[in-house]
Amino acid sequence: MRKIRIIFLLCLTLPLLSGCDLFRKLAGRPTSEQIEQKRAMIERELQAHQGRLDSLDAVQQQLSDSLALLDSIRLSDDALVEVRQIAEQSRNTLEYRYYVIVGAFGNRENAVRFAGEIGEKGYSAELISYVNGFTAVGICPSDRLAEVYASLREVRDGGICPDAWILDNQ
Repeated sequence: MRKIRIIFLLCLTLPLLSGCDLFRKLAGRPTSEQIEQKRAMIERELQAHQGRLDSLDAVQQQLSDSLALLDSIRLSDDALVEVRQIAEQSRNTLEYRYYVIVGAFGNRENAVRFAGEIGEKGYSAELISYVNGFTAVGICPSDRLAEVYASLREVRDGGICPDAWILDNQ
């Protein structure tokens, strides 16, 4: 009976004295603490890797946007009108390099009337005379090509003038 008690007591105390970590340590395996440290290290590495991927995505998006802008500039050569077609008096009075042209009229009164309509829509219109006698209505003046392309897209998409173009006053 004594042997049974000893074996019974040994069976009861053995699990209390030895956890999984004891057996892992004896077998040369990592303990729970080491496993948790490794898990935390892997998560930090994953976060760093995701940060690098996000950075690459941002650079790729910027590159894509730049290429799209260059393509739109290349494909819309017809949207730019050069200054040699503008009358000398208008060329000297234009303050900005680029204008979005929303209409060109053979009759100056029509151009003035249309400029008034554009003004009611919130745009500041400027009349530009051409050598051939036409008078154009220009809006959204700018010295930066990117800004004027954004304005051109806004004017075309907004339904103000779907066939607007850009005047380059250089």
